[in-house]
Amino acid sequence: MTGPQCARPLPRGGVLLSDADGTLFPSVEPAYEASFLVTNRFLAQLGIERPYEADELQRLTNGRNFRSVARLLATLHDRRIDEDDLEEWVAVERDVVTAHLRTVLTPDPDVTRPLAQLTGHLQLSVVTSSAVERLQACLSVTGLSSFVEPERMFSAESSLARPVSKPDPAVYAFACERLGVDPAEAIAVEDSVNGVRAAVSAGCWTIGTLQFVPPEEHHARAAALRASGAAVVCQDWREIVELLLADQPFHDDAAPPLSEPA
Repeated sequence: MTGPQCARPLPRGGVLLSDADGTLFPSVEPAYEASFLVTNRFLAQLGIERPYEADELQRLTNGRNFRSVARLLATLHDRRIDEDDLEEWVAVERDVVTAHLRTVLTPDPDVTRPLAQLTGHLQLSVVTSSAVERLQACLSVTGLSSFVEPERMFSAESSLARPVSKPDPAVYAFACERLGVDPAEAIAVEDSVNGVRAAVSAGCWTIGTLQFVPPEEHHARAAALRASGAAVVCQDWREIVELLLADQPFHDDAAPPLSEPA
């Protein structure tokens, strides 16, 4: 567990606001594997002949949703986007990626067991850049639906009057408002630089996580998360639970049986 000396202590009475992709389940890489094909078709329609590979897009845009990625790439290539066309492409990409994630994600006891340990101590909410339909599908196939009530799922794409994407802090501000919690009393968990920036900008005490980051990238990612404002960086959910429940021992047998994926 690594992190700078914090200007304020870890909140003890707030809610837990967790990112989804790359934080609760390892969906980042497979999502880009499906999304880059749609992205390149979208770019070709704009007359952009420069294709992107999945890993390249991930390095450039990790933590953003397709809407934000499309606008970013169009700007980089000096193209204008028709908003009606963009809405159609957003729906296509959402459906393609969601269908792919349903086939590749599975329950992970390294996530479900620590989350079970938190039950009764902190209320879990999810704050994501992805569409709520994609989020619900991922929670279902990973056996995490029982940990998050539908009204505690917040999407920068689906929940706001004007869709945005992290690093815009609007979705965190919206989540805190709906939950009736001061952002300063909320604890966020994020795996990406854009996610950390969003949470910190909203005023949340933010934990960086390396749960699904490849081991060879741990050092660089941890440094980037700290530089973006993470108060502390944890290796995984077990370490996060140890931080949040510092006065209680961690028990692997605390977890109930995994809920069946739909």
